[in-house]
Amino acid sequence: MVLTTPSLPSRRAWLRDALLVLALAVPASGFAAPGPDAPPLLLAEVLRGDVDVSRYWVSEKLDGARALWDGHSLRFRSGRPVNAPAWFVAGLPAEALDGELWIARGRFEALSGIVRRRQPRDEDWRQVKFMVFELPDGAGSFSERIDRLRAIVGRADVPWLQAVEQFRVADRAALQAKLDEVVAGGGEGLMLHRADAPYLTGRSDALLKLKPLLDAEATVIAHLPGRGRLEGMMGALLVETAQGVRFQLGTGFSDAQRRDPPPVGSQVTFLYRDLTRDGVPRFASYLRRRENF
Repeated sequence: MVLTTPSLPSRRAWLRDALLVLALAVPASGFAAPGPDAPPLLLAEVLRGDVDVSRYWVSEKLDGARALWDGHSLRFRSGRPVNAPAWFVAGLPAEALDGELWIARGRFEALSGIVRRRQPRDEDWRQVKFMVFELPDGAGSFSERIDRLRAIVGRADVPWLQAVEQFRVADRAALQAKLDEVVAGGGEGLMLHRADAPYLTGRSDALLKLKPLLDAEATVIAHLPGRGRLEGMMGALLVETAQGVRFQLGTGFSDAQRRDPPPVGSQVTFLYRDLTRDGVPRFASYLRRRENF
């Protein structure tokens, strides 16, 4: 009997299939739990169905890092401290504030690099603004809190503290026109906060988001090798959503990202159009690695 050695392409195919089998055998891991110091936050639902948008205040969805100021310290949504320069926090008021650390449209990667540094650099932080949109534990309706928020920002009178612009629309047609305008200018989408809502935490229809594409997070389970032009690089990520749905995420990557893909166990953000009957995202595309601020 003659034993033959599999050809190189066959060995590559075997390795690819073996990696996939091993990855599918990995127990569901879900997402890392928030830290014990993570503050409760109001989280947005997706705008769906017949919603009377005239009841909501509307603002641009900023692509930044969520941060909370408690009157003494600035923290990320994880509860970890923000290593901001002393002058930055010294200019913030005594009142608690909820908002986004932000630079400009399309500058998330730069912002992420700045705010994650353990030793802040003044020249970098001069670009950063704390764009605030809520008063944690504030009394009254959201409309009333907006007025107080604007007054607090005005009294602070520092350029890096700004209130997010809030406006009203008459109907869905006006909302869509505003979304088109924001997206055409490089923005992400819109947020809608119900005008009569008290201060709430958790996921609620008091806060809605509207984007041309939906986005979600998933955990990287495995790297699947590329073929053809992508040989020697990552071809796709095998990922798992918080609902336990696993699928391959293979588009949206640059060659540099394929050579150095997000590590197994990390979380990534992806864009998609809708879900299949089985809950699998349709036309999913990689956006970026999710930073655990």
